[in-house]
Amino acid sequence: MAVLRIVEHPNEVLETPCERVLNFDKALTKLLNDMHETMLAADGVGLAAPQVGVLKQVAVVDVDDDHGRIDLVNPQILESRGEQTGPEGCLSFPGLYGDVPRADYIKVRAQNRRGKTFVLEARGFLARAIQHEIDHLNGVLFTSKVTRYYEPEELEEA
Repeated sequence: MAVLRIVEHPNEVLETPCERVLNFDKALTKLLNDMHETMLAADGVGLAAPQVGVLKQVAVVDVDDDHGRIDLVNPQILESRGEQTGPEGCLSFPGLYGDVPRADYIKVRAQNRRGKTFVLEARGFLARAIQHEIDHLNGVLFTSKVTRYYEPEELEEA
């Protein structure tokens, strides 16, 4: 596994919708493993392929809960309800944080690294992280949804 370079804003790759994954091969497995290692090295909870310069519908999420690492290939939100607003940051926007409204509950259909389809239900912080990464795959940045940015002194208090 390798730690990849994280693409930082501004870069057009971050705002480009990604292509569906059709080949579930060793290259995809390597990409997912490298993305997970990169995310952990950067102290993140999620990472989408465009953030490492790859325009494929691939993301990893790991929020240190009961689910552990979640590989999302070609993910789609099937259902969402409720609302939560909370702080978000992004590895492609170092040092920038803001409040973002998201659904509190989501049901997602995705494929794993072998192409097997699964359905996942998520609430709270996990739902927030998955929505953030799926936005990346559609070329949508969290900055387009921020309702209020945090000042540096607010971050120091947290």
